[in-house]
Amino acid sequence: MCPKRILFVCLGNICRSPMAEAVFSKIVRDHGAQAAFEVDSAGLSSYHQGDLPDSRMRWHAERRGYTLTHRSRPVKREDFDRFDLIIGMDEENIRQLNRRAATPEQRAKIRRMADFRQRLLLDEVPDPYYGGDAGFEHVIDLLEDSCAGLYAALTR
Repeated sequence: MCPKRILFVCLGNICRSPMAEAVFSKIVRDHGAQAAFEVDSAGLSSYHQGDLPDSRMRWHAERRGYTLTHRSRPVKREDFDRFDLIIGMDEENIRQLNRRAATPEQRAKIRRMADFRQRLLLDEVPDPYYGGDAGFEHVIDLLEDSCAGLYAALTR
């Protein structure tokens, strides 16, 4: 059986999407389902290409038991064929992903992270980059909730 390939996307691939990748990967490991999933993250901008996630996100992630080692990379044209599900963090991410998708089949793979929320009310996962500590903690809360919902939706 081929693994389900999931790509998490945000603007710069230094805060939300690498955190989503780490959260979802931990859920997969905790369920012993590593063979069933391939998980990656990317950004709509190449500004931070090759960089580790933002130091503040890494610090907050470590406090919760996550280690962020992903290096930022931009979304590539071939990602739309390679991945089964491409998950954007906010409405602007979704708009940009839809503009980059070349076919209706590729557009059908694009979903909002908030589509998978379970208990927290959210329309999107906000960018914590220009905020303080509370913003980073809030994003991790949202991602833990939504990634749990994503895993449940994919394993029903």
